[in-house]
Amino acid sequence: MIEVVAAVIVYKKKILAFRRGKAKYDYVSHKFEFPGGKVEAGESLELALERELQEELNLKANINELITTAVHAYPDFSIKMHCFLVHVDSYDGTLRDHVESAHVTIDDAEKLDWIEADRPVLEILRDKYKHVFI
Repeated sequence: MIEVVAAVIVYKKKILAFRRGKAKYDYVSHKFEFPGGKVEAGESLELALERELQEELNLKANINELITTAVHAYPDFSIKMHCFLVHVDSYDGTLRDHVESAHVTIDDAEKLDWIEADRPVLEILRDKYKHVFI
């Protein structure tokens, strides 16, 4: 079980989604995801997410509330993902680990080809956080 953190980044009342490039496993390659990564030993979840966003997107962000903690089993590994709401005032387009970004409404986000573990988060956003995007 790999413990990870992820950010639902809200920028100008829309979601920033990020598409992965080629990965070790085809079922996670070229899929959209909420950015984040592994929690290192001794790190709090919030600190891990702040670090990952800085490393991947050159983004300094204040981490807001925990949206959900989800467990997902892929064929070759399992993750425990802590997903946080993150609001940002600016984004410069930096992509260090991803090949594409999309700035989309909550409705348009559902049309993207998401990594499996992130799909339930979209449902939670639509059901409980729609007010964030209005």
